[in-house]
Amino acid sequence: MAIAGKWTYRSYLNNPELVDGNAQTALSLIFGEGVFTFETPTPETIIGTLDMGGGYVLDLKGKIIGDCDGPVTLVIDGYGRDGTPTAGWEYDYHAWPGYEWPDAVDQVPSLLGTTVRAKPHNGEPAGVTASFIAVRQ
Repeated sequence: MAIAGKWTYRSYLNNPELVDGNAQTALSLIFGEGVFTFETPTPETIIGTLDMGGGYVLDLKGKIIGDCDGPVTLVIDGYGRDGTPTAGWEYDYHAWPGYEWPDAVDQVPSLLGTTVRAKPHNGEPAGVTASFIAVRQ
């Protein structure tokens, strides 16, 4: 699977409680949303951004473990930008390509993973985790 390009990103708090059809409860589980833009300067490296809108951008850099002929793991660090609302932020991401069904109809490539707040910011502690899904745009 090609990784370079734009991916719609949504992360969710890892709350095991059912939402029982309550749309507001379901929406409250969204931890973050934005657009990953990835470049792969080499087969082993990934760089890019996570743009959450309104000046909230993380610069991304990481590595691709594995190759296109087998399963790959993305290990990415995200850093806030000085002078922006994300200054001092740091998040780590691990992701894997979603399974591509051989008989799927119009399946959109996906990345599935987890993220952790690596450094505290805005009064929120480090260590908060969320699961995420990213789908190719």
